[in-house]
Amino acid sequence: MLKKKILFVNISLVNGGAEKSLVNLLNEMPEDQYEIDLLLFRKEGMFLPQVPHYVNIIEAPDALKNLYRPVKDFNKNTITKVIGTAISKTLTSNPYLMREFRWKNFYRRKITRLSKHYDVAVGCVVGECTYFVNDLVSADKKLCWVHTDYVGAKCDRRADEKYYQNMDSIVTVSDKCAEVLKTVFPEFQNKILWLPNITSSEVLRKRSKEEIPERIDEGKKLLVSVGRLIPLKGFDMAIDAAKIMKQDGCQFQWFILGNGELFDKLNAQIEDLELKDWVKLLGPKENPYAYIAKSDVVVQSSKYEGKSVVLDEAKILGIPIVSTNYDTVVDQIIPEKEGLIVNMDAEDIAHGIEEMFNNQMLYKTIKNYLNAHEYGNQADVEKYIKLIG
Repeated sequence: MLKKKILFVNISLVNGGAEKSLVNLLNEMPEDQYEIDLLLFRKEGMFLPQVPHYVNIIEAPDALKNLYRPVKDFNKNTITKVIGTAISKTLTSNPYLMREFRWKNFYRRKITRLSKHYDVAVGCVVGECTYFVNDLVSADKKLCWVHTDYVGAKCDRRADEKYYQNMDSIVTVSDKCAEVLKTVFPEFQNKILWLPNITSSEVLRKRSKEEIPERIDEGKKLLVSVGRLIPLKGFDMAIDAAKIMKQDGCQFQWFILGNGELFDKLNAQIEDLELKDWVKLLGPKENPYAYIAKSDVVVQSSKYEGKSVVLDEAKILGIPIVSTNYDTVVDQIIPEKEGLIVNMDAEDIAHGIEEMFNNQMLYKTIKNYLNAHEYGNQADVEKYIKLIG
């Protein structure tokens, strides 16, 4: 039987839920059925070693690689990048419209079309990956993957409409996210569907037993948060919550795993609030499961999410959760059975965590509920295989 030729397109494999979900899916796809290519705009990221051996990471066209390198890495396409970005920013302050205008008017014409024909091609994130699949890939079937709450992320219909028109399926990660997409794109509702992120409980539990280099102080509760250090993850609120808890006399450490544009600003906030011994930014970790498993509570301070991979991982490892009440959280947490959902402000985050610390009956009830349920979903790989065909 001939293997189906599948292409996945992503920006990189740096730390992030979409990247982790992609790698998890690749590891579960049957090698004997598919010839899988992975194209990365930038061949980098801590998840690269986790790509299975049977996935071919293909060389991106030179112009594509050049255009997505930092400006300081000067190359023959840097001028196009600088001019295209500058002109696009003068026309709109909306980042989604800016990137689409830059792609359409500057980037696309510089990038060589892929010569190989595929049975299925998948753009793995909103924006340029989908644009690339639409414009520069030959495939019998084209899919795009929307890993977020389209409205909550402030995406823009005007940037994506003409590309989604050519997609055979628009796949998102939760029922709530699918509802949002159908509201924004009612004309495409028949091809919008949701499939869960693939999370292997077996892999998580095995890797969670590894040691971590950081010291956990005796007598202190350990909090763990995982995510990109960007405004929409709400880590500034988390740090403000830590200040309140310190003032309330709580004994805790808080490890925040991830990297991003706010690293320096958040570190400065920690310094200003005199929380250096309480809150630590540890950067991205290739194995966050070892940290989650050793924590007492996983805290999610996001202002929006599509479907949080971290919450699924915490549930698999039996760790109670405190999360802010962004729109899609109800798809993932049963209040007072799997965790607590709190208002989106520092005071409520602090009080939710303190409730976990102080109410032993509640904490034990949540632990028992989590440990009595199986949250891994390798079986859902069949749904992806059915979609791909």
